[in-house]
Amino acid sequence: MLTSTVLATTIMVVPIFEPLSLHGTDGDEAISEIGSALQASVMPRPMALTGAFPETLVDAIRSPHLIPTNNPNYKVQEANLLVLCNVGISGEMKDDVLTVRLDVAQLAIPPDVDLTTRQILNLAIIALRKTLDEYQRPQTQPLSVTVIIDGTDEAKASLRDLGTQFVIGAEAAN
Repeated sequence: MLTSTVLATTIMVVPIFEPLSLHGTDGDEAISEIGSALQASVMPRPMALTGAFPETLVDAIRSPHLIPTNNPNYKVQEANLLVLCNVGISGEMKDDVLTVRLDVAQLAIPPDVDLTTRQILNLAIIALRKTLDEYQRPQTQPLSVTVIIDGTDEAKASLRDLGTQFVIGAEAAN
């Protein structure tokens, strides 16, 4: 007789904000957090996720994203800037601090993406903050976050200054 063990997993539908390229479109987005209009935007999409939260949320920010269209001339197959430019992102909870690593070791910006590495990383950090803001809203304790820029070589060393720390949650506003 075979016995099957069913493991209970929780699946949550959550908004994940992503840094998206608007290449192939006629639109620019005014990004107030960056202070300029870019052919990029940070937008949410719903995802059904399971796993360790908030780490799973961080990983989901780098999901492939094909934007649906009704125009046959829009042929862009990938819009997520982290996927397009091969920037890694991962999160790890340790000692009540979420450490997020943005890995630029394999970074390569395609010619049709008219953005700088700094702009892409800033958009990724905005997407991270917005994703974690949504997650943290119903939580009772604040979330401390550290962002580290990994994979920098001599040519990319100046990107390390984009690393930051912030707190998200009710008490962060006090």
